[in-house]
Amino acid sequence: MSVFFEHEIRLNGLDVDGRDQCKASAMLNHLQNAATLAAEDGGFSREVLVERYGAFWMLARSWYRLSRPLRYEDKLTIRTWHRGGRGAIMYRDYDILANGQPVGEAVSGWVLASVDSHKLVRLSAIPELEGTGGGPLCKTMTLAKLRQPGDLREAERRPMRYSDSDLNGHVNNTRYADFACDAVGMEALPQDRYLAELRIGYLAECRPGEVLSIQTSGLGDSRFVRGIDEQGKPRFEAALFFGETLG
Repeated sequence: MSVFFEHEIRLNGLDVDGRDQCKASAMLNHLQNAATLAAEDGGFSREVLVERYGAFWMLARSWYRLSRPLRYEDKLTIRTWHRGGRGAIMYRDYDILANGQPVGEAVSGWVLASVDSHKLVRLSAIPELEGTGGGPLCKTMTLAKLRQPGDLREAERRPMRYSDSDLNGHVNNTRYADFACDAVGMEALPQDRYLAELRIGYLAECRPGEVLSIQTSGLGDSRFVRGIDEQGKPRFEAALFFGETLG
């Protein structure tokens, strides 16, 4: 048996950039919304877990890959399922369709943390997860820590601001994609290139008032971005891979 959830949206003007390509932060936001709605539909939403177990979902890692850039007014169908509640991390898989045609896939890794201590809670402690996984639909990709290159250089120092924050009081996960895209100069990307693949690791929370040193490495179609705080502690890491726009 497999259990999946479908979420449909139409890309609007806030989702795309001046080159009519869906921004990475918008893509991650739609994936995150689909995951939230799927958890609510499955009976293991944030509200349920906080009330019953004093725990909440934290996004640890994200990855997606697209075969073409997504455009303004594309109708997206995001089909998602999880791989089951074992161990410390729950993988959630996604298939991405645009106007009914497959255009990409994604994987995210989630952990459960205690509301009081932020210590990890084992997924096996949540019976609501039983029997709600994707079964044969499940992908095999796992998201390990990114390999850090040795030639990182600072691109900018970026203050974390009120507008970056969300319900939890810290910088929203999608904002790190914006930080990475700004650091590699996406506005100067040639018209025949697009962000084909993005992978992000969320290493530690950031809050408004903190300042990150945004560091970059790589040239051409492969870039690495890292954000570290003023004590030298990594807060996020990202790998960006660019592809050719066909047609």
